[in-house]
Amino acid sequence: MKLALAQLNPVIGDLDGNAEKIFKVCKEIKSKDVDLVITPELSLIGYPPKDLLFNPGLFKKEKNVLNKLSQRLSKISQNLSVLIGIAEPTKDIEIPKLFNSVVILEKGAWRIIARKQLLPSYDVFDEKRYFRSANNSSILNFNCQDKLWKIGITICEDIWVEKNLQNEKIIGKDPIRSLEQEKLDLLINLSASPFIESKSLLRQRIAAKAALRLSCPVIYVNQVGGNDELIFDGSSFALNKKGKLQQELPAFKESVDLCDISSLKQEYSISSKYPTSQEVLFRALVLGVKDYARKCNFNSAVIGLSGGIDSALVATIAVAALGISKVHAILMPSPWSSAGSIKDATTLANRLGINHQKIPISDVMDSFNNVLSHSTWGIPTGITAENLQSRIRGTILMAIANQKKHLLLSTGNKSELAVGYCTLYGDMNGGLSVIGDLYKTSVFDLCNWIDNESSSSCRNDFFLPKKGEIISAEIRKKPPSAELRPEQLDSDSLPDYFILDPILKGLIEQHFPTEVLIEKGFDKKIVHKVANLLKNAEFKRYQAPPLLKISNQAFGSGWKKPIASR
Repeated sequence: MKLALAQLNPVIGDLDGNAEKIFKVCKEIKSKDVDLVITPELSLIGYPPKDLLFNPGLFKKEKNVLNKLSQRLSKISQNLSVLIGIAEPTKDIEIPKLFNSVVILEKGAWRIIARKQLLPSYDVFDEKRYFRSANNSSILNFNCQDKLWKIGITICEDIWVEKNLQNEKIIGKDPIRSLEQEKLDLLINLSASPFIESKSLLRQRIAAKAALRLSCPVIYVNQVGGNDELIFDGSSFALNKKGKLQQELPAFKESVDLCDISSLKQEYSISSKYPTSQEVLFRALVLGVKDYARKCNFNSAVIGLSGGIDSALVATIAVAALGISKVHAILMPSPWSSAGSIKDATTLANRLGINHQKIPISDVMDSFNNVLSHSTWGIPTGITAENLQSRIRGTILMAIANQKKHLLLSTGNKSELAVGYCTLYGDMNGGLSVIGDLYKTSVFDLCNWIDNESSSSCRNDFFLPKKGEIISAEIRKKPPSAELRPEQLDSDSLPDYFILDPILKGLIEQHFPTEVLIEKGFDKKIVHKVANLLKNAEFKRYQAPPLLKISNQAFGSGWKKPIASR
């Protein structure tokens, strides 16, 4: 039996477009004797569809699209079958009113063959809001090459049942256990598993455990592409019955690969080609920006370029994602901007080859001071004056984005967003926060990698200079500063980032109480200060632009803290 693993990048809600993508895959492989095409979870509507699923007209459309696609496929081949993920309406009035299901299209018709059992409701997932759980595991009896193949069908979370590997498991049945006595020929998993660093290896280990338990090969097909804050890396694979990696599709790239089940009987295993740590982060962020812009109908982006490391990194990612001609940088020096920062920003823009313009804001600051000098409150001072600078810049950037229909890319990092070292309606303005899930120390690490020759494969794949530094040592080694007052440094207000970031990671991602962090050796006064800053900045994060999620706990839909609390 020959399979096609179709690692697809859907647009959420675009049933016609996603069906056309599936049809093109089938048309391209029709001469290659493929028996079964496998697409990802919810491949017809895209994942995650969220509250689009509350639109009752969607399912009439879905049914019509499936009917049409089945007929079209039958005209190009009567021997090709396709697995597609859909949202299936239930036949009663109880809620939730849907199943997360899989259909098989064959010989001009389609039918439901599997329903998801384990529905995640942690982090960014909220599937129990829409779907109900299936009661049983699913088996597809598939006639192929004069043999009846017994194939287990699972959907994403249904194979995440290994407590020793995961440290936790959704309450409910173990879908793999109920298949252990079935003597399967193959297990297939249709998935839409978002990217988190190091998750690809864990997926393979989880699937390998299923292969060993069922004594059969495992095929895992994952969605690829960016959908809002989530990035899907693809990285689909095939394992033999001993759990050894036999085939792997590329990360962060829409692709189709053929797999002959007979080839999965080999004893050897291949090495994973998944990118190394810094490269994987860079490719993930590039894909996130590229797809966010494309799927939201933006053709270009604008960035406030300060001469600092954060905006330098965002500019580099934007060029890699969109191309040199599509990225526009605005330099907005104030009286407190150093000559070095203006020079560094200009030099970076020239190195990247992007269009850039300088718009000094001194006169605008004077105008605000003049207007407010006649008010009861007088001329702004201290942090109010600093925030006013940021808001002037934010207003200029939004005006340019509005006028030219650019996507404004916010340049703040996770450390700043965590402690509120950012200005509402100022540097927080934007349509997308590119590095809002990268701690400041991670920003430095990624920029060091970009300026190293180990980034050559990414430079070659994207629109980046092939040789020499991109970010530059001047920017990378500069003490972090917002330059909102004379000789200002971030360290005037915050602990050094090498101290701050581990505390933040403990509070945000590991959910440690302050007492645990103090026991681990962090300074008590600093820990309490950071914890208070984190809590007090919650109202800002509620108003921040969407950010690209790359960690196991980002400030996005998976972060649900109250604003008012003690």
